Amino acid sequence: MDRPSVLVITALGDVTADLVVGELHERDVPVVRLDPATDFPQPARLTARFGAGGFAGELTTASRDVDLARVRSAYWRRPTPYGDPRQAETPERRFGIEQARAGYAGVLTVLPDTLHVNHPVRNRAADSKPAQLAVAGRLGFLVAPTLITNRVEDARAFARGHGQVVYKPLHGVHLPGADGRNRTVWVSPVHADELDASVALCPHLFQARVPKVADIRLAAVGDDLFATRIDTDGDHVDWRQDQRMIRCSPVSVPPPVADAVRSYLHTFGLVFGAFDFALDGEGRWWFLECNPNGQWAFVGEESNGAIAGALADVLQKGASE
Repeated sequence: MDRPSVLVITALGDVTADLVVGELHERDVPVVRLDPATDFPQPARLTARFGAGGFAGELTTASRDVDLARVRSAYWRRPTPYGDPRQAETPERRFGIEQARAGYAGVLTVLPDTLHVNHPVRNRAADSKPAQLAVAGRLGFLVAPTLITNRVEDARAFARGHGQVVYKPLHGVHLPGADGRNRTVWVSPVHADELDASVALCPHLFQARVPKVADIRLAAVGDDLFATRIDTDGDHVDWRQDQRMIRCSPVSVPPPVADAVRSYLHTFGLVFGAFDFALDGEGRWWFLECNPNGQWAFVGEESNGAIAGALADVLQKGASE
């Protein structure tokens, strides 16, 4: 493949990435889709050389040969986690998993003159809930009172003091059930009398519940912002739990929010971010979180096309132009 390629690093079945890949194909931009956790060691092969002459490397997949020194951009979406939690872990298996992560993903993150959307190191830093809340408050977003604690007495006092409070995991966790399917811990309301000594197990995030009338999902691609209002049938704390019950419609972004979003991306060194806001009855946007590689393919055909086009613009241009 002579022309510079775009690497799309994600799992199979990622419909969000599919939209971007389709847009790039329409533009005749070479695309190589890869999931390091499942494509290595078969069917893909990777070789990287480092030394005084600089970097050189080759990537071979079932259908492509890629000069790794000429990759124009890499779109990091949702690669499969290394290792299968349903398999028993042995020292040899743990060694192989850690070497695969350090080797395959490690090489792909140091490609020269490559634009990363977003670089995995920046994704990890921006995925921290405490960091998100600290930066959001500093940049002028509205942030509801929030407590992170493993002291049950502090959690109870916070819940009593704010009346309606929700619990959020500090980090997204998928827990395998007895049937082998993953389970998600959703945002949920909590009351002071429900909190017991189990709070001491680990830090928990509690937040005063915003009296919202709708949710907002905002996809930011550089300076381009695409906001969607999400209305839910009934009173649901976390609309992600059942997306069959939501209605999506495009909405304009208030200038102060737009300025803060762009500053937020700059602070974390991100090209893309999927922001969640709660919209209250006075029209105020309350910052909830930003997923640095979040989904947006559910927001509607018109908005999907615009977001995919903006991402394709960035990936096609790369870092060198």
